[in-house]
Order: sequence, then C-alpha cells, then structure tokens
Amino acid sequence: MKSILKLIKRFIVTMLFTLVLLFFLNLFLFLLVSYRQAANHGAWSSADTVASALTQNRDGTYQLSAQGEDVLSRTDAWAILVDNETGYILWNSSNLPEGIPTQYSAASIAMAVRGYINDYPVTSSGYGDDLILLGFPKNSYWKLMSNTFDLDFIKNMPKTILLFLGCNLFFIFFVYMIVTSGVLRSVRPVIQGIESLPSDRNVYVKEKGLLSDLAISINKAAEKLRNQDYQLRKKETARANWIAGVSHDIRTPLSMVMGYASQIEENRNLPERERNKARIIRQQSLRMKNLVNDLNLASKLEYNVQPLHLDTVNLVSLVRQTAVDFLNLDLEGKYPIQWIAGEELQSCYVKADKGLLRRAVSNLITNSQVHNPDGCTLSVSVGRAGKNCRITVWDNGVGVTDEELERIQRAPHYMVCDQETGNQRHGLGLMLVRQIAEVHGGGMEVSRRENGGFQVVIWVPGMIPVTDGKPAAP
Repeated sequence: MKSILKLIKRFIVTMLFTLVLLFFLNLFLFLLVSYRQAANHGAWSSADTVASALTQNRDGTYQLSAQGEDVLSRTDAWAILVDNETGYILWNSSNLPEGIPTQYSAASIAMAVRGYINDYPVTSSGYGDDLILLGFPKNSYWKLMSNTFDLDFIKNMPKTILLFLGCNLFFIFFVYMIVTSGVLRSVRPVIQGIESLPSDRNVYVKEKGLLSDLAISINKAAEKLRNQDYQLRKKETARANWIAGVSHDIRTPLSMVMGYASQIEENRNLPERERNKARIIRQQSLRMKNLVNDLNLASKLEYNVQPLHLDTVNLVSLVRQTAVDFLNLDLEGKYPIQWIAGEELQSCYVKADKGLLRRAVSNLITNSQVHNPDGCTLSVSVGRAGKNCRITVWDNGVGVTDEELERIQRAPHYMVCDQETGNQRHGLGLMLVRQIAEVHGGGMEVSRRENGGFQVVIWVPGMIPVTDGKPAAP
C-alpha cells in the first residue's frame, strides 16, 4: 500500500511540475510574441509614420516622402487623406485599390477607424484636422469590432485564471485516475505480494489483469521459497535431533568411564602415578561430558527447540548465589570473586528461564577459570542500564589478543584454540552465553580491560518495579 501511495504521489508531483513548466513556457512564448509584435510597431505605427511623411505643397498638393513610400511598400498598404469637413479624399497613394469610396460620412469614418473598408483592415492617424487612413491587404490583420469589457471582469481576471487552472488540474487528475485505475488495481496485489515474500505468510497473487505475467512469477517465487524453507526446517530439525541423539549416546559410555576412573582414583592399593592417570581420565571425561551437554544445548537454542520456562527472576539474587557457589568450590582460593553492586540495587527483576540464566553466569565464571590456570581475581556485578538489566563478569588474567577479540566478536561459533596445547579458548561456552541472552531478547558484548584481563557483559530486558515492590512487565 505504501508503494502505491508513493507511486500516486510521484505522479502528482510530476504532473504539477510539468504544468508549472508548461505555464512558464507558455508565458515566455506569449511575452516573446508580444515583444516581437510590439517591436514591429504594428499597423498603428505604420499609419503614424505615413502621416508624418506626408507634406503639403504651396499649390495645395500633397507629397509622400521616400520613408512613407518605403512603409507602404513593406506593408503592401495603401493610404488616403480624408478631409475632416467634407469627407472627401484629399490625397491617396498610387496603389489605391478599386472600389474604395471617395467620400466618407462621419459614421463611415468611425466604422473605418474601428474596422474595415471593403474588407481591408484599416488603421488611422491624425494629420492636422484631417485623417490619414491606412489600408492593409485582406486577411493580413484581424480587428476586434466589439471591444468593450466590463471593468469588474478585468479586475477579477486573476481569480478567473486560477479558477480555470484549478478546473483544468482537476479534470486532468480525474482523467488520469479513470485511465490508470486498472493499472493501480493490478499493481496493488503485486506490490503486496512482493512485500510479503520475506515474511512467513503464504503469498498468492491473483493471476489476472495487466500484470498477470508478473503475478505468475511472484507466485512461482513464493512457492519455491516455501519449499526451500520447508526443506531447511526439516534439515535443521534432523540436525538438532541427530545432535541430541549423539549426545545421549555419548553420555552413557562417558558415565561408565567416569565411574571406573573414579574407582581407580580412589583405590589406595594402586601407585600414586596410576591414580593420577585415573584422575586425569575422570577430569577429561567430565570435561567431555560438559562439552557434549553444551553442544546439545547450543543446538537446541540455535534451532529454537529448547523450551523456555519463564518466571519472574531476581537477577541480583541469582548472580550472587551463583558466585557464592563457585567460591565454595574454590578450596585452594585461586579464584577469588569480588561482588560489586550498589547498596541501593537490591533487586533487578527479569522475565526469564532461571536455569538458563544461571547456566550463562556459570559459563562466564568458568570461562575465566579455565583460561587462567594459574589463578586470577574475578569481579561480578549487576546493574541497570535504561530498561535492561546487565550482568558483567571480568577478570585480571591473561586476557585475549586483539586478533582473538575480533574473531570472537565477528564469529560467535569460532573456537579460539591455544596453538601449543590445543586447549579450547573462548568458544562454545561464550556462544551459549550469547544464545541464552538473545533468546531472552538481550545480547552480549566482549571486551578487554584497560589493565588486562577479559570482560563479558550480557543484558536482558528488565521488569518495571512498582510501589508495592512487585515488578511489572515493561
């Protein structure tokens, strides 16, 4: 619909612009023609020139100068001098046509001055008390005999012109709408169909009208897109199911390996070296199990098959409790955690899946611990930024290089690996954090601290607190 309105708007603007150009063009041509007509001095000036070129001799005869003769020759005109008292012709040019009266009454002179003599257009000029009449070839000039105009009509001429212009514009627009109504009716469904192609709605354009061929092409494209989307969804579902199945199949043997490794590790009859090997097997098996679980969860989040159990969650309490759990597990004290939160911020409620958010915070803390085996200090904070609740986790450890940071930001699936040990760096764990934040309508940012270390910020839409302390949806 917007496209059609734009089409109509463009037409109206083009039409108005064309009319304005036509108006000024016609005005210019009119002024040009009027100027040329005035510059040619016209018939009236010719009569004045002949009158000034006519002289009377002492013997009472009249003589026309060369200038006057030139005017008569150029205009192919003839001239007579009429006596004011008697009405007789006192003088005439040599090319006087036959049938021209030799005497004129006052009435006939008045008619001649206003119009014609024997169909010859006539102009006049004074010669003392007498009258010079200049006749031109037939059909050379058109003289308006009834040239009286109402003064009010002349005063209202601008309004009249505007009225005519408005009527013309309305008529042109009316004709255009009638002529192009069929085109507009054909264009509207085509445009709507094109605009609906990127959406999930079924698109079908009636294959009739002026644009029936285009409608057929749109329908074919829509059908092809639907088939591609269906096949893609089938592949995504199959991939997610395959990953879930493989993950389930791997967990059972991994659990057995971890169980036997734990038994060997706890067997005091074995040498310490063998028990250490069993401990390494158990730890790596646990790591593999966690990796499989992360991969399965990442797959479900990516293909939107992970159910969300939404509830009202106090983000401050959740993050604080998660940090305390990690502190209790850190028996050697290698990873102290600083809790940074303002005293005024006692709660920050969000509508979220509590388990997934806890998983995200745990991944951030685990990420810092894994990548700093020699220990580091972690800082955890919760705060508000507009309508969002923000969780920030950073450490003072080894951090990341500019290249690694760019890769993490550009490609969340990228697995940054240590070239010497082959250990996973910031990869799948951060991808899960990003996915968890995005399924809650939020996002994630990674950066490097000024004093070294690695920082991750995630945010999710918060709930608006009310006076009774209970949160409300934004």
